[in-house]
This record gives sequence, C-alpha cells and structure tokens, in this order.
Amino acid sequence: MFGFTEEQISEFGVTFGIGAFILFMLFIIGQLARESKAGRLGTFVLFFVLAFGMLGFIAKTIIQKILGL
Repeated sequence: MFGFTEEQISEFGVTFGIGAFILFMLFIIGQLARESKAGRLGTFVLFFVLAFGMLGFIAKTIIQKILGL
C-alpha cells in the first residue's frame, strides 16, 4: 500500500496510534480530576496511579531505541 510494507504500517500505527491514545487518556484523567474537584494532591494521585501503566509503553519504546532493536 503506497510503497510501504505491512511491518512499516504496523509500526507506524502502534507508535502514533497508541501515542495519541495515551494523550487522550491523559486528557480524560485531567477532566476527571477537574470535574471531581480533586485538589492538587488528588490530581497528582489520579495522574500518578492512572497514568502509571502508560509508563511501561513509553519505557519500552525508549529501551528499544537505546538497544537498537
């Protein structure tokens, strides 16, 4: 398709698709904190706990770039 291999399309989709999804989830967490009037500490806890799972994907990407995989 347009001169790209399936692997290239898949890598693009995973990298940018999940990256966009992570940004959207951060927006949702911010909206949740604002609507619940969580305060400064509550907002920090929400972002830390709910966004902690996203850290694994980001760390995986960084490790792959460092090791050249």
